[in-house]
Amino acid sequence: MTGIVRISDDALARACGAESLVMAFEKLGWTVEHVSSWGMHWLEPLVEVNGVGWGAVTVDRVADIAEGGAHDLCIGPVAEHPFIASQQQLTFARAGRTRPLSLDDYATTGGWAGLDRAREIGGEQVLAEMLRSGLRGRGGAGFPAGIKWQTVAKAEGTRKYVVCNADEGDSGTFADRMLMEGDPFALIEGMAICAHAVGASQGYIYLRSEYPDAQRKLEAALALSAHIIAPFRVEVRMGAGTYVCGEETSLLNSLEGKRGEVRAKPPLPALQGLFGCPTVVNNVLTLAAVPHILTEGGAALYESLGVERSKGTMPIQIAGNVKHGGLYETAFGVTLRELVYDIAGGTASGRPVKAVQVGGPLGAYIHPDQFDLPFDYEAYTAADALIGHGGIVVFDDTADMAALARFAMQFCAAESCGKCTPCRIGSVRGTEIIERILTGGRKADAVESLPQMHNVRQSERSLEEQVMLLEDLCETMKFGSLCALGGFTPYPVMSALRHWPEDFGLAREAALA
Repeated sequence: MTGIVRISDDALARACGAESLVMAFEKLGWTVEHVSSWGMHWLEPLVEVNGVGWGAVTVDRVADIAEGGAHDLCIGPVAEHPFIASQQQLTFARAGRTRPLSLDDYATTGGWAGLDRAREIGGEQVLAEMLRSGLRGRGGAGFPAGIKWQTVAKAEGTRKYVVCNADEGDSGTFADRMLMEGDPFALIEGMAICAHAVGASQGYIYLRSEYPDAQRKLEAALALSAHIIAPFRVEVRMGAGTYVCGEETSLLNSLEGKRGEVRAKPPLPALQGLFGCPTVVNNVLTLAAVPHILTEGGAALYESLGVERSKGTMPIQIAGNVKHGGLYETAFGVTLRELVYDIAGGTASGRPVKAVQVGGPLGAYIHPDQFDLPFDYEAYTAADALIGHGGIVVFDDTADMAALARFAMQFCAAESCGKCTPCRIGSVRGTEIIERILTGGRKADAVESLPQMHNVRQSERSLEEQVMLLEDLCETMKFGSLCALGGFTPYPVMSALRHWPEDFGLAREAALA
């Protein structure tokens, strides 16, 4: 028996052994189509024949599948799987369904319709549609994309740029990578629409250096689509390998060949960005959402989804200690309880969930008592938490929240660009304070290098004073840092201390109110 089998060439699928399956099927005479990933990562590598899927396939089961067997691995029609069927897919509507570098597949699934309409209605109307849609930046800050575009469009300048921030460095996030590897033309089309609206002729994709597969896909897609997006041009530039270059001004410095260091604002990049010119800086998910919005009626549909000021859909990345990790796109408003238990299936270990970190390594740890919090920018802000890039990482009850809080400070110290004192020095002092709390106020190994008199003074502080000192330090970092690295580090630290004081060796009444 022979035929056509579809297997993802997504980096995660390949890491799980997809290439070995390709060779095994080809050896049996089957034709293999390389497609994008469905986003059900716990089932990779996933094999699909005539719409029916087999999950977590190993090479020794290929012959069984080829003969129509392996029923224990069969998941039925992939598109009807509950994980897929319950989603509201817009940005990832092509996931698992198209070949990433096929212009025909892209065009037959609605590709380039948004760009065609943008050229037809003109830049001003494009801006109006973007504002109407309510699309907000999916990179973390949640700033309205339409307002940013409008600012660049109105700014004076002979040259303007569109820069895609593809430096996806948050823990538990992979949506940008999946989009660039699985549907690169969507990102290119979104950038071309943006360029048309603001009057830019040059674009750059600043790509994380750890994403070689995405680089290969993007460069091939740009070569194939150059004639479609002309006169707009796009180049891929590889990142500097540092977390802080995910911050837009550090990214711009790196693009200019300078040290990846935060710039003080103002001026805003929208007015003085790349090479001092007005620049739109949006991340992958923001730009990839644009083509759908610009299709006929797309802005109205996008506006109708979500809650309050959080409009449209969000590709949520589920990772950590879960049974069903992967990418789940749905409208804003879904709760963590639904995501963790109904969609992710609870913990892979079978133990109770202790915490969920939302928004990357700088996001707050959410306690199970808060799991009814709706996925909404304002709701998370009110709870001293972040949505960020939409990544959630689940921990069971064996997690040491004090160790995780200490790691947040250590991470900030290691990744700080050094430009501002609250981040550069505050993160080091924060690590030391947490160490003193964990040792009951005694001198910890982490602070032995400090002057002896300083150690004596610090060791004389009570645990209550150490907690107050940590709170004051976090407030200084939160409001005094130049960028989100130092400004957001207090979120995981304070949330861990507030909700799990016993992990710090503290009585609950000794923690923050």
